[in-house]
Amino acid sequence: MSHHREARPVTAPQRLSSLDFIRGIAVIGILFANVVGFGQSITAYMWPGAFLTPHGEAADWLWVAQFVLVDGKMRGLFSLLFGAGLVLMAEKAGEDGRGGLIGLQLRRLGWLLVFGLAHFYFLWRGDILVLYALMGMGALLFIDWPRRNLLVLGTLLYTLGMVINMAIMATPFLIAETSLGAGAAMAETRAELVAAAQAEIAGDQAETVILTTGTYADFVANNLTKHLWEPFVGALLYLFETLPLIMIGMALYRYGLFSGQLKSTRQWRWGWAGIVLGSLVTLAIGLWIKETGLTYWGTLAAFMAFSHLPRLPVIVGLAALLALASPRCQGWLARRVRAAGQMAFSNYLGTSMVMLLVFHPWAGGLWGKLTRPELYLVALGGCVLMLAWSQPWLKRFRFGPLEWLWRCLTYGRVFPLRRTR
Repeated sequence: MSHHREARPVTAPQRLSSLDFIRGIAVIGILFANVVGFGQSITAYMWPGAFLTPHGEAADWLWVAQFVLVDGKMRGLFSLLFGAGLVLMAEKAGEDGRGGLIGLQLRRLGWLLVFGLAHFYFLWRGDILVLYALMGMGALLFIDWPRRNLLVLGTLLYTLGMVINMAIMATPFLIAETSLGAGAAMAETRAELVAAAQAEIAGDQAETVILTTGTYADFVANNLTKHLWEPFVGALLYLFETLPLIMIGMALYRYGLFSGQLKSTRQWRWGWAGIVLGSLVTLAIGLWIKETGLTYWGTLAAFMAFSHLPRLPVIVGLAALLALASPRCQGWLARRVRAAGQMAFSNYLGTSMVMLLVFHPWAGGLWGKLTRPELYLVALGGCVLMLAWSQPWLKRFRFGPLEWLWRCLTYGRVFPLRRTR
């Protein structure tokens, strides 16, 4: 007798409300980080010197605030949730045999890769979907591991990432912009690093023409020629951040962090400890880099190297506290946040579409014209838009538009979209 069951997606009763709540917070928060890269050059995301508008003392302090409160934390939450989602799908998909289930997951991730590449080349080069698709495929190798092994290996790989990033990103800062590189022995290396920074600045200036006077076709052509392999290079750059966090998210899901199976007092205590301690270290790094003048290599080192390790307890702490807060948050705003999280895929890509219309020269034409505080106001408007449309949409339809398309492509059949009365 055959016990094969048709592969089926996770249904509404099987959804974890806490995952949608945390995902909603993350998709809102990540816009405040990304808006700088939407409205100024990608380099300005980390280095304020790339701003085409004045970046005074107030804006410098806002850089510190974003560095401590937002940067890397929202992406980290997404990574944890992505790992949890892989395990949730493995538990609920209903495939008969591991081969079929892995095949289903690979199809899902393969389509995510397609969406991510389209996002990168046609909407915005700050895409993270390619990263999640590739790292998700790697994480499938560990999906049957015990939760303790996942947690230990994920933490070890994340720590290894700090060592690698310190070598790659902190060393240039120490040589090019501190007294450690002032000696004659370092003169040639220092000159090369200064030239590399100038080359990046020159590249930004070339693209400024496209993003202030060019057409949409110019924008796409530039992405397909000058940045063709960048999505895959970026995936390698974030390999030892994203893959370990996905593995940690898989472990935390199995430990019951998102479903209330852990002792709540302990989860509160460890959550707050992680956030406070990690944020204090990150604040110290931000103040130090600000004191050095927010230099090119200094800000890159702060983002990629120095803040790598203290970011981990903050990310896990946020996930722990938000998972505990979710059942207690039942007001109108919390319901809208959950709806935004349930439609995080549509909201993430939809945000890029909206920002393209706001900033590109053939549309709103605001690229390179807004200061950091003004960009945050644009982000606030984008968040209001997400909260405004997600819940009404889900009252009429079962899924967000892109969630529905992704689901249909993954399972190879058309699911009903409109809710039946």
